[in-house]
Amino acid sequence: MRTPLRLLHAIAGFVSLVIILRFLGNTAYAELYGDPAAILAVKSWIVWRLPVLIVALAIAGATGFALAGPSPRGLAARKLARMRVIAANGILVLVPAAIFLFWKADAGEFDATFAALQTIEFIAGSVNIVLIGLSFRDGLRLTGRLRRRSDASARRS
Repeated sequence: MRTPLRLLHAIAGFVSLVIILRFLGNTAYAELYGDPAAILAVKSWIVWRLPVLIVALAIAGATGFALAGPSPRGLAARKLARMRVIAANGILVLVPAAIFLFWKADAGEFDATFAALQTIEFIAGSVNIVLIGLSFRDGLRLTGRLRRRSDASARRS
């Protein structure tokens, strides 16, 4: 049972990471090279794909809790702590920001509020990318697919 659960956890985490990277990448491209219509298109694209991201993150979180067991320790405990931050960041910052930025773009209001919230969204999204990346690394360590640097250097000595 744990192997399919691990696979589902890894896939959901990977899908979440890719979606967030695409959200930020497309937004950055539209902001740097696009016109208001391109920015609106990206904001609309993001809003309509939020449910996929939310489901992927929920699956990653639920399977992570199941894999960690009742008393997680070490890397598993750190992964769970990160997941709480990722979820809070998404629920409290990223989802409302995505919806509000779409609303502002749809109204053609690319004002200081839009720019400030866009900056906050970039920062919060970047934080989630880093945290998910760290969780991936720790997941690979937990499964033995990645060794710590100290383990690798000890073997070379």
